[in-house]
Amino acid sequence: MTTRRSFTWGASALGLTLAAPGILRAQSYPSRPVRMLVGFAPGGPTDIVARQLAQYMTEPLGQSIVIENRGGANGNIAAQEIASAAPDGYNLFYNTSAIAISPALYPRLGYDVKSFVPVGLTATVPMVLEVHPQMPVNNVQEFVAYVKANADKLSYASTGNGSITHLGTALLLGRIGAKVTHVPYRGSAPALVDLAGGRVHFMSDTINSSLPFIKDGRLKPLAVTSKDRLAALPNIPTLTELGLQDVEVGAWQGIVAPAGTPAEIVTKVNGAMMTALRNKDFLARLEEQQTTPLGSTPAEYGAYITAELARWDKVVKENGITMN
Repeated sequence: MTTRRSFTWGASALGLTLAAPGILRAQSYPSRPVRMLVGFAPGGPTDIVARQLAQYMTEPLGQSIVIENRGGANGNIAAQEIASAAPDGYNLFYNTSAIAISPALYPRLGYDVKSFVPVGLTATVPMVLEVHPQMPVNNVQEFVAYVKANADKLSYASTGNGSITHLGTALLLGRIGAKVTHVPYRGSAPALVDLAGGRVHFMSDTINSSLPFIKDGRLKPLAVTSKDRLAALPNIPTLTELGLQDVEVGAWQGIVAPAGTPAEIVTKVNGAMMTALRNKDFLARLEEQQTTPLGSTPAEYGAYITAELARWDKVVKENGITMN
């Protein structure tokens, strides 16, 4: 298990070496459409961003990127398929933060994170800590005091056991020293409906799902878990500025390829990704979906995944979280 969570990306995987034959290979790549797997159903938030990104990567890459959906097991089915796919640049995986969470939750994954080479970090969907309007708190300070005093009477929702909304809330509760009953749901929609109905008390969910409930007053936002305040909720502070450190959490996304994919091809795909992330039309579409563009080099993304693996492994162990 240790090797799964602590590893070093190889130099060639990070695009640090370019041999002359490889340069020639990159010049001819891609000569046909590239497929990119998404581990969730069509029409969901991750799928929408992946399809839009693929559209804006087509011109700089010189070929179309075809999205294929392999839903199930929190993205692990798609991850497993790409892990064993040919490392030729024609197989990509549009991954989510689940790639750094699953190794801690599933002791018998059908793949290892070292089965992938990082291409780049693409975007993140910030999260918001929200409560039912009748919960007697109006800010995070009051929330912390109330949760500590009533932990055994409260419950919080998530989009599923082991999801980023579950672990992100567990991380927050660990920082304030409270244990609260977790109620997992099958996605944001039923969780938000029950939260608005008062059947659970609070939740940390992605802003794109929660914003309609916040705007019509069905939910009360207390803080956002992003690094900076959000344009959609400019008066809502971040947890960090309120003194809760190391709780910056988002539903981040990126691209990986099978290990062994030539470094020069990884560099070329990363270049197309970065070009797309600078496209004003694409950025406007991301803003409409409350999605924050990021961007990175392959090496930066590798370091980011490594840090996230360690972070969520610790949260899972500290809270005794299991998939059952």
